[in-house]
Amino acid sequence: MTTLLVGGQVYNPTMPDATALAVSDGPDGVVAWLGTDDVGRRQFPDARVVDLDGGFVTPAFVDSHVHVTATGLALVGLDLRPAASRDEALRLIGEYARQNPTGLVWAHGWDESRWPHPAAPTTSDLDGLVGDRPAYVARVDVHSAAASTALRRAVPQLGSAAGYDRQLPLTAEAHHLVRAAARALLTSAQRREARLATLDLAARSGIAAVHECAGPDIGGIEDWYELNALAHGVEVVGYWGEAVASAAAARDLVNDTGVRGLAGDLFVDGALGSHTARLHQPYEDAPNCVGNTYLDGDAIDAHLDACTEAGITAGFHVIGDAAVSSVIDALSRVVDRRGPPAVARCGHRLEHVEMVSEAQAGLLGTWGVIASMQPNFDALWGGPDGMYVQRLGAERARRLNPLALLASQGVPLAFGSDSPVTGMNPWETVRSATAHRTPGNALSARAAFAAATRGAWRAGGVRDGVAGTLTLGAPATYVVWDVPGGLSALEVAAPADAVQRWSTDPRSRIPALPRLSPDAPLPVCRQTVHRGVAIHG
Repeated sequence: MTTLLVGGQVYNPTMPDATALAVSDGPDGVVAWLGTDDVGRRQFPDARVVDLDGGFVTPAFVDSHVHVTATGLALVGLDLRPAASRDEALRLIGEYARQNPTGLVWAHGWDESRWPHPAAPTTSDLDGLVGDRPAYVARVDVHSAAASTALRRAVPQLGSAAGYDRQLPLTAEAHHLVRAAARALLTSAQRREARLATLDLAARSGIAAVHECAGPDIGGIEDWYELNALAHGVEVVGYWGEAVASAAAARDLVNDTGVRGLAGDLFVDGALGSHTARLHQPYEDAPNCVGNTYLDGDAIDAHLDACTEAGITAGFHVIGDAAVSSVIDALSRVVDRRGPPAVARCGHRLEHVEMVSEAQAGLLGTWGVIASMQPNFDALWGGPDGMYVQRLGAERARRLNPLALLASQGVPLAFGSDSPVTGMNPWETVRSATAHRTPGNALSARAAFAAATRGAWRAGGVRDGVAGTLTLGAPATYVVWDVPGGLSALEVAAPADAVQRWSTDPRSRIPALPRLSPDAPLPVCRQTVHRGVAIHG
């Protein structure tokens, strides 16, 4: 059966006046036709007609970096991201503990860099609130966490692990150990509830697919197997962050796990907020610290080489400039051994890649390496008084998340949220990319939208040339939006310094996107359809 949608505006750069869309229904649904209402009604007289009533139709979004279970635990549990001070965070933890008097206290999201007095919660703080109960309270970047004494007791070897401190939040190996102990206290019902909450949120946010960045030190293999077996309309594309040293090992691991690649959060370093991102020069606010290295150059080289030989996507979590340099150097050696086409064919990807030079960006573009990035990081921590300046100083901070530079060097971009680190609203992601807080680093609205749709499908291994678009033969994966103020409010939002400025010229006949200025209300999802099947609305 064919469904004909009429009475709205359809986002298609080659047909800016399209008001109607015909799609075939069912799990293999595709776009059958695009045009105007009158022609559509004549061409499909027997179709089921849906009046969009002024709605705006776009390709559905893809979130290129999420942690499904962890996001859901914050959604159904305790999310500390709104806390404006240490006292408020501690009050929220105490209230939650009283309302939930038994079992593990799992909380996420405190960010001392945004507080008037930037002091992290301590072990004693938690003990005073939860008593002799296990409590795991992760920092917003999930690269450090406060843990109660009861939870620490569950890890006998904790005191000898790297990153251990009796009172301060745990980092590195100590954090991985205590997080695993906390995960073990979650029931299967709690994990399932969390996953469903995340995927339901994705569907009602206009997201048809997510890239789950799983790994041994993130959710563990049981969490990934359970997620991969979960039936839901939102497509889950899995990546597993575990290093291998041979092509055979790479193939075996992919076959055993059922993931799309050995990439995602395979940690080369940590995060700037937790002082664990690896830097060439010390942190501005920690002069004796240059961060952590979790994977050395030889291991990076071996993993890339093994995956390239096997034709499997490899990738890493890299944030600090020293970590990025280690990966670029290893990629260069693999390119010399295997040749540029072999590397490009695999679609290797780097997550975050916040500190990258122009020369390095040029190499990544030449080798076809994908940058999976989170523009919301800049919205949260950029600007003259943000966390980046606190950690790195103004000179280094202004070079972070250089979206325009990467795009200008031909690096394929894919956008995501790293949820639960930032929110999943994809229009917030697009808006953050167009309103980068450092002049010269922003993208046009069209380029940012493409990175959150077509670019993210490509990063997930779908390279059919039509996924993430509304063109003839493309999968019927789309969203109907209500745009506050009506379609007359549509405009192309792009700063004067954005790349691809030509796409914002009205003479280009490129269809407009909704207003994305800071004061503009964002579109509201009315319906999400994936491959012809409604998954929301």
